[in-house]
Amino acid sequence: MRRDLSCFGESSVQIADAASSSSSSTTARRGGGSGKSAAQNQVSCLYQARLSGRPCMISVTWSKGLAGMQGLSVTVDDTCGQCLCKADVKPWLFSKKKGSKSLTAGDGKIEIFWDLSGAKFGPGPEPLEGFYVTVVFDREMVLLLGDMKKDAYRKTCAVRPALSTLFLARKEHIHGKKIYSAKGQFCGSGQCHDIVIECDSVGLKDPCLEIRIDKRPVMQVKRLAWKFRGNQTIMVDGLPVEVFWDVHSWLFSSTASNAVFMFQTCPAPEKSIPWMYSQIFRESQSQGLGFSLILYAWKIE
Repeated sequence: MRRDLSCFGESSVQIADAASSSSSSTTARRGGGSGKSAAQNQVSCLYQARLSGRPCMISVTWSKGLAGMQGLSVTVDDTCGQCLCKADVKPWLFSKKKGSKSLTAGDGKIEIFWDLSGAKFGPGPEPLEGFYVTVVFDREMVLLLGDMKKDAYRKTCAVRPALSTLFLARKEHIHGKKIYSAKGQFCGSGQCHDIVIECDSVGLKDPCLEIRIDKRPVMQVKRLAWKFRGNQTIMVDGLPVEVFWDVHSWLFSSTASNAVFMFQTCPAPEKSIPWMYSQIFRESQSQGLGFSLILYAWKIE
């Protein structure tokens, strides 16, 4: 089964090719800014669910424009990558903070509901509280996000599904000069951890990369000019987590650049280089294994 996961498709990166960084830099320049373009303020999450027993993939993408306008996109795909239903709340239409969209798919009806009218946002594109986003199939709650669960069930008249939805992957853009911060939860019932990536490459003959989780150093890469791509296994919550990194653009690009980091809670199918993030996604998805967190770290000059 070949699938590039539509919500991540444009940003899937081949580790041996800096094309994605160049493309992103071009986009930033066209947007009239530095490396902090509107497209970078984005978080995408991928879930595996079932529609009456049939597997499907649901991608939820939150975005934040330069003017602070919020956007939301929800897509339901089958396992072959065919879009079954999609709802877009564009930033310039975000005054419509409450709504729904439905579409007949096969022998049933997919409905997407959202209520962001009272949502509270932090510095990122995702709401912190006061909202719900749902996907319903034939009155069965397939996906429910947000803290307004009672309101969501009352609005949709849906029943709880027999099987739970799996959170497969998260992609996030982060920004910094030499320190980049994010949060990550590596298993469904696990603790939410503080992730810090530190790399000072400006004017240094021998730059070093360090990753800390909850202020504890878990990985350090020296001689980074020679090891700008690679992978290493760390332990988090008693689980082996494979960390992949590609900092080629940080070290060798003269334009707005980003490095890519991936944390995966299951062994990667290939440890040889080159490899593709989309390939690892497909393997995890088809085998029902693990969770992947991808961080695009943008350097701010």
